[in-house]
Amino acid sequence: MYPCVCVCACVCVGVCVCVCVCVCVCVCVRVAAGRDTSCTLQLCSVFFSLLTHEQLFQFFLFDFAYFSHTVRMKIAAFNAKNLGQKKVADKTVVRYLTKVMSRYSVVVILEVMDKSGEAMQKLKQELNNAADNRQRPYTMISSDQLGRDTYKEQFVCFYREDELTLTAHYQYEDNQAGDKDVFAREPFILRFSCPTAAVKDLVLIPVHTKPDDSVKELDELHDVVNAVRTKWGTNNIMILGDFNADGQYLSKKKKKNIRIHSAPYHWLIEDDVDTTASNQNDNTYDRIVVYGKTMLNAIVPGSAKPFNFQKEFKLTDEETLSISDHYPVEVELKRKETPRQRRAAVPRAANMTSIRGQTEKKGPQKKRKAEAAGPQKKKKKAEPAGAQKKKKTALKRKR
Repeated sequence: MYPCVCVCACVCVGVCVCVCVCVCVCVCVRVAAGRDTSCTLQLCSVFFSLLTHEQLFQFFLFDFAYFSHTVRMKIAAFNAKNLGQKKVADKTVVRYLTKVMSRYSVVVILEVMDKSGEAMQKLKQELNNAADNRQRPYTMISSDQLGRDTYKEQFVCFYREDELTLTAHYQYEDNQAGDKDVFAREPFILRFSCPTAAVKDLVLIPVHTKPDDSVKELDELHDVVNAVRTKWGTNNIMILGDFNADGQYLSKKKKKNIRIHSAPYHWLIEDDVDTTASNQNDNTYDRIVVYGKTMLNAIVPGSAKPFNFQKEFKLTDEETLSISDHYPVEVELKRKETPRQRRAAVPRAANMTSIRGQTEKKGPQKKRKAEAAGPQKKKKKAEPAGAQKKKKTALKRKR
């Protein structure tokens, strides 16, 4: 992407330089020949006035900057299944991991087991050595070792430095007065500044619930969101990760009773979507949930979905499971509009596409409603004024 932008910029500059040189040569030749140079100077004046025209300047200032970052901000959560020294030492696994991670502006890796931190440093190095990432490197931040007993995990977040700035973070402590120890792995809360996105301020809450306690943990996330809103004064919140929100762990009946199930929370991955790489089940364990309408409106319609890396990279079942038994779940944020884009904005009513990345369901619903309503009566066409007068006259004569 960036080489293309550089080539375009060089071509534009080259054209301008060539025109200037040609004008100068033309003026010198005409002066040497003793001819009138007023016409040439007028053309030169017109050319430079075009270059300094306000609209043209705005085009280069805003549109060129916009097209140089045509890729929207992609966010993902990925349960990488016991990611530690052993897996990072496997070159094949690392190669595909970096391919997956390079798709995103921000990616939160779950189920990391790297007490020393060496494995994640090596993974970051391999990630930034990839050709696509050398000009746009990632940095990372890790949570504490989380868990009630000897089994510990970490959340590790990788993000592109040129797109986001980490402004704050903290480890949520599940020890409020009168509250129980609900979370096996307390959420690691991250706040980013996103100058090029539709929302300038974004809070990510990565989650990996303990399967048997998923109902309690998911319900408790409502308290976490309220704590974030109170602490930082923002509603731009996204909860993402391995919710274990399906199958034997979370029935549809139990799901309705958790506090983050309904508005103002919006679930972007539907219940019938398979987020697992295993052939043993087709459950929707991994989810993305956003808080409030502002955050919902900042999502690119149709962008929330799992990324099937097995299909994308044509991997065998064995190769796939060596990377993970989960697919990443991803979503895109709309970009911040430039002044030119605001002026040409499409009316909201014309852009009511589904936010979810699955099949649109509005058409069949409308059809069912129309069939339930039954056949509609046809409206009578209005008669011309002359015909109405004739009818009135005929009625008077009959009387």
